[in-house]
Amino acid sequence: MSTSEQPPTQRVIPIVALVLAVIAVGLSAWAVLRPASSGPAEPTYTAAEQSDAKTAICAATDLVRRGVSLNTNLQIPGGEADVTGSLAVAANARVSLSDGGQYLISRLDPATPTELAGAVKEFANTLLDIGAAATAGSPNTDPDQAARLRTADAQNNAVIERCK
Repeated sequence: MSTSEQPPTQRVIPIVALVLAVIAVGLSAWAVLRPASSGPAEPTYTAAEQSDAKTAICAATDLVRRGVSLNTNLQIPGGEADVTGSLAVAANARVSLSDGGQYLISRLDPATPTELAGAVKEFANTLLDIGAAATAGSPNTDPDQAARLRTADAQNNAVIERCK
């Protein structure tokens, strides 16, 4: 049987395969050569939005700072012999640290100036680390916990400076 004697469907299959191959090569070339998209544009915020965000996170940081200071410096109501009071004071300190860190992270507005937002995140995460370590039984005299406390003091001061 010669090619002129092939059934019509057998003659169409190579043509369809050739067309599909050409389309595949064309799509591949387009995918490789097309310009890469830069993704979504970074949002921009007005000076007023940034100022409002700064004011809000600085107020939140001050609130957390006061809460942590109050609850980590409480005196045991019945003195050192008061086991229940001692546990309650320690629990309040841990809660103020952990909740304070979470509160700051949740209050960060996307419009917060970048340097301030970074300083607040670092401070908040350190508070969370201190609270978690205290919950796990690390006393303030533990070298790692003492280092975290010093780091938190430095980060707190950095946030205070950026809030001026």
